[in-house]
Amino acid sequence: MFFDKSEFEFTATLETNWLVIRKELEQLQPKNFVDWPEKYIYNQGWEVFGLYAFSNRIEDNCRLCPETTKLVEMIPGMTTAGFSSLAPGTYIGPHFGATKAVLRCHLGLIVPDECAIRVDTETKSWQEGKCLIFDDTFEHEAWNKSDKTRIVLLIDFKRPSTLASPFEINESIDEEYWLNILAQAEPSSN
Repeated sequence: MFFDKSEFEFTATLETNWLVIRKELEQLQPKNFVDWPEKYIYNQGWEVFGLYAFSNRIEDNCRLCPETTKLVEMIPGMTTAGFSSLAPGTYIGPHFGATKAVLRCHLGLIVPDECAIRVDTETKSWQEGKCLIFDDTFEHEAWNKSDKTRIVLLIDFKRPSTLASPFEINESIDEEYWLNILAQAEPSSN
């Protein structure tokens, strides 16, 4: 389920500053990104670079992107932020997000043709400098059928109380697992 981005004031600030964010992204090296570890949901080429995970700042990464960090820190209820990269030919199969406590924002930064995301029954293409807001607890999938890499700034933020019923909220997620992913560390085995 997608939402109208105009319902969220922070999207205008992100869109106004998208070239600043893209400039910082372009200064990162491929070694700064790590493979998304849930390899069973994608075929290849999904990499991430985390700035925040569950409201925890990933200091080394934030130092590399100070302007982007300032911008995401201004987002009310921001819990997670970072870059999500799909290499040419990447397909992320149908899956569900972990909690209804947050909504997800994607700001298109590098978006070739033939890239899209389906959430529930609706499919949209990213656009450079534009935000998409959606509830990732609905089944969703994404693909890059182009010959160029697609990169978005991914942000999770607390679902506004006006959009949630108390019985829908499930905040039971394995925070240590996700923190390790976004901090570019190997998950510990228990």
